[in-house]
Amino acid sequence: MQETRISVVINTYNAELHLEQVLEAVKDFDEVVVCDMESTDTTRQIANRHGCRIVTFPKADHKSAEPARTFAIQSACSPWVLVVDADEIVTPQLRDYLYRRISQPDCPQGLYIPRRNKFFGQWIRSRSIDYQLRFFIREGTVWPPYVHTFPQVQGRVEKIPVSESGVVLEHLEDETMHQYIAKANTYTDNEMLKRMDKGYGVGALLFRPAWRFFKKYVLDGAMFEGRRGLIRSLLTAEYHFMVVAKIMEKEIREGK
Repeated sequence: MQETRISVVINTYNAELHLEQVLEAVKDFDEVVVCDMESTDTTRQIANRHGCRIVTFPKADHKSAEPARTFAIQSACSPWVLVVDADEIVTPQLRDYLYRRISQPDCPQGLYIPRRNKFFGQWIRSRSIDYQLRFFIREGTVWPPYVHTFPQVQGRVEKIPVSESGVVLEHLEDETMHQYIAKANTYTDNEMLKRMDKGYGVGALLFRPAWRFFKKYVLDGAMFEGRRGLIRSLLTAEYHFMVVAKIMEKEIREGK
């Protein structure tokens, strides 16, 4: 008989803002593991109050949770792992779906979960679904130590159909422009390292941002969200421009 125990794994660093709400939503899973990167706020106290098992990964100079992901996953005790960020809510429908799915003989080894996101205080309406590979078998799964990467799962993966009502992760993060710009600088540094071998030419400085704007604004339907959609699309284009520009800066400084 197939194992049907699920551990929730949450990576944290100074994550007190939403953590109470996040932990309340996952209390009915078999285990909750909080992998903390030496928080200096009340994160660990909140996790303790909720009966979570806490493991520690050294913060060092890491700018994101990705370097700690594999350690956190392998710290879980259940055969199945659901990775949840410290600002994401697991809906009851998602919890029920996961337990139901792993009890079925045709269950894949990984599932992409749709995620709802906010921008300027409102939920984003998009034709493009933000799928996140967050549910998988623990054994053999490795998470690359770069931002915006998916875990490498040993086996078949599938996407949860969007027709499954309410089966989503709800992303509570709602950044101000100041927060977004500060985080984008850190994230593009990481993206630069990940993409150094792509061989981008000068054309990429124009083509990649233009394509990303068109995709977000037209194909994904951001144009129907008024000013919010326009701003979000321009920020996406700027992000990709920064990545290419930083790669070229590094190459020029190194005489390549």
